[in-house]
Amino acid sequence: MNLVIVESPAKAKTINKYLGSDFEVLASYGHIRDLPSKDGSVKPDEDFAMEWEIDARASTRMSEIAAAAKRADRVILATDPDREGEAISWHVLEVLTKKKALKDTHVERVTFNAITKSAVLEAMAAPRQLDMELVEAYLARRALDYLVGFTLSPVLWRKLPGARSAGRVQSVALRIVVDRELEIERFRPQEYWSVEADLVADSPPFTTRLVKHAGKRIQRLDIPNEAMAFAARDAIQSGDFTIRSIEKKPVRRSPAPPFTTSTLQQEASRKLGFDAQRTMRAAQKLYEGVDETGGLITYMRTDGVQTTPEGIAQAREVIADRFGPAFVPSEARYYKTKAKNAQEAHEAIRPTNIARHPDSLRLESDLQRLYELIWKRMVASQMESARMDRTTVEIETPDGQTGLRATGQVVTFDGFLAVYEEGRDERQKGTEGEDDDDSTRLPALKEGAKAKVEAVRADQHFTEPPPRFSEATLVKKLEELGIGRPSTYASILTTLRDREYVRMDKNRFIPEDNGRLVTAFLEQFFRQWVEYDFTAGLENQLDEVSAGQMDWKALLRDFWGQLKPATAAMLERQGVIDELDEAIGPFLFPPKEDGTDARLCPACGNGRLHLKASFKMRSSFIGCSNYPECRYTRGFGSGASEAETGTDRELGLDPETGQPVHLKIGRFGPYVETTPPEAEKPKRSSLPKGWSPASLTLESALRLLALPREVGMHPEDGKPITAGLGRYGPFVLHAGTYANVADIDEVFEVGLNRAVVLLAEKRAGKFAGRGQATAPLKDLGAHPETGDPVQVMAGRFGPYVKSGKINATLPKGTTPEDLTMEQALPLLAAKAGAAPKKKVAAKKAPAKKAAPAKAAAKPAAKPAAAKKKAAPKKAKAAG
Repeated sequence: MNLVIVESPAKAKTINKYLGSDFEVLASYGHIRDLPSKDGSVKPDEDFAMEWEIDARASTRMSEIAAAAKRADRVILATDPDREGEAISWHVLEVLTKKKALKDTHVERVTFNAITKSAVLEAMAAPRQLDMELVEAYLARRALDYLVGFTLSPVLWRKLPGARSAGRVQSVALRIVVDRELEIERFRPQEYWSVEADLVADSPPFTTRLVKHAGKRIQRLDIPNEAMAFAARDAIQSGDFTIRSIEKKPVRRSPAPPFTTSTLQQEASRKLGFDAQRTMRAAQKLYEGVDETGGLITYMRTDGVQTTPEGIAQAREVIADRFGPAFVPSEARYYKTKAKNAQEAHEAIRPTNIARHPDSLRLESDLQRLYELIWKRMVASQMESARMDRTTVEIETPDGQTGLRATGQVVTFDGFLAVYEEGRDERQKGTEGEDDDDSTRLPALKEGAKAKVEAVRADQHFTEPPPRFSEATLVKKLEELGIGRPSTYASILTTLRDREYVRMDKNRFIPEDNGRLVTAFLEQFFRQWVEYDFTAGLENQLDEVSAGQMDWKALLRDFWGQLKPATAAMLERQGVIDELDEAIGPFLFPPKEDGTDARLCPACGNGRLHLKASFKMRSSFIGCSNYPECRYTRGFGSGASEAETGTDRELGLDPETGQPVHLKIGRFGPYVETTPPEAEKPKRSSLPKGWSPASLTLESALRLLALPREVGMHPEDGKPITAGLGRYGPFVLHAGTYANVADIDEVFEVGLNRAVVLLAEKRAGKFAGRGQATAPLKDLGAHPETGDPVQVMAGRFGPYVKSGKINATLPKGTTPEDLTMEQALPLLAAKAGAAPKKKVAAKKAPAKKAAPAKAAAKPAAKPAAAKKKAAPKKAKAAG
């Protein structure tokens, strides 16, 4: 019997159909081991030995795989064809060896770039051994990330309150976001004017723009003020113009190559509005297959743009059939990858069967849209170039002092544009010259013809700062700098959000105060480790390890030899906050236009503003040196200027009571307060999350103080429903039942019908299991082993998947509606496997009151010793 081991159950199910009865296909459910999240899992003093821990969810599954391996004559490791896939195979092999499940069993490694019958059978016919150079590159990367996280993060925690943690790549990505914000804040708009004129020359009107004034060529920013613009306008109005030249130039545009991981994430963001994680979830499903047809796309983690000859031939056939022979170029297009390590340069992302048109599929919405994007990009990449005529008309006065230009572009042959056109970022638009992408069609004109001015317009403009990064543009920037790899981009961006170092506004990354401060701290004291070139250089060294050109232990020794002394010295350093305050003073206190002292406290008038840190409150902020007499505080950045007074101030008078309404800063944040006549206590309301003290108005404060408000009477019992703001956010309340509403704005607007629905939904969830059942968010079908229904439910602490008596919480970031049976089964299995351990621990705890510490320490020592014996020695031997 042959045992085939893959990562996912969906992949196992598909491959199982292609292989005969002599094969058993089992899934490891992704990575089965990782470094425990504790100090000491990587041991630099023991030549970087690593202590691995089997994931609780994988333990039961690996026992089943080990039992099957003992019965097998051959074990085939068939995980993904990249560095991560090689690492999963290595981990599986290590665990099976430790369980003594292999003995005389022959172990082989196979890879395929697509889950189709032909690709799988071809791979099975050409097995190889585990590529230890790829494994060592994985080990080096994992150790580097661990050493940075567990060495640099404690320094942040001790020296910079409010900081979460630091990461080798994430900190650099954060610096990119912060640097862009600083660039925006330093930006000073520049005024410029454009002058356009509508002309006729025995023709319909056409639009021109000024390109010469007073005999000088005019560029985009060359007219800086109204006076010059109006002078140019007057010169055009009084000018006698003749068409001096008409130039028609044929232009060809070639298609973009098929998708890599990075370009797929960028285009899915631009065209579909997907974030990187959503894109990769959908791509994973398309790769693994959703029905008996097998995988729909090739492997989706790749740096390569090349396509197999079979794929190119199939694309050309599809183009000829659907669009005609004119759209098929005389020679096939071959794209070359920029990946430095050809060992990891897999084929581009494309449909496994290009003849399978998107319209022929019936998939989930995200999968359908992403497949269509991939199909169009692949087909377009092999199509004929688009052809167009670009016309430039030069119009001048006889003396040559004033010149106008009209441009137009006409597509004469669509070519690949009939299928697909690559999206563009904001920074690409309008930066390549005034004439680019001008699709205006000009009327028939003749050289030497007289042109008459019908209208002239002089418009004022201001230059704009560079845009904040979107997911697409940040991924593109990371790729340009050589930071990270395709498989890491989604997790990098997610980590920045999860740590609350950034926030998203209109799909743009904006650094939070903590993110800015962490970046400033690292640039000041650990600049080398957040340098773009340094991080990109490490990626190149990891590529050299995977290509067998560098020893991975030597890489770690060199890195650790620099990092360890730097962090040790930093822990001994005193007065770090004061030093940081001085170093980043220009950022914290930018010069004022009136020349007054930027550090002067605006509240008390004589105190000095400094960077402050509160380890108790775990935060950093700007505060006055006269504290506690002066309680002025504010955050950082342009949004935290003097307008954002972090001190008590009066907002105005309540028109109904005549009493003053104050904004105050308390230990738990800003709040508004007023004292109604004859009231014993003042009425208060905290500012909701997202409301800035800087922009708070009297009207907004009065709306908050008017809460809770009565929405209406419940139609069933006649009791009132109220809407308010509480400790856990905005809510509606009826008869002791609280139901959350979407945001604070809804509290002021929610009507009776909507409130009744929210309360009904909350009660349905509250009493589920006590006589009333909650409707599932999604029904996944029957469990393949128990037959019990598998359902996605909404719970008090978040969504979970339920089957029988087993409830498993969904991982953070999982969209409940997107969960599949294949994703649900390992969660349920892990929960079922973990349940007995909890019961045993609960029974043992009260039995030995005298020595709980020893009881806890003893079992932990055994696996540590075992792992130390197994994993590091293997790694050492391999190196």
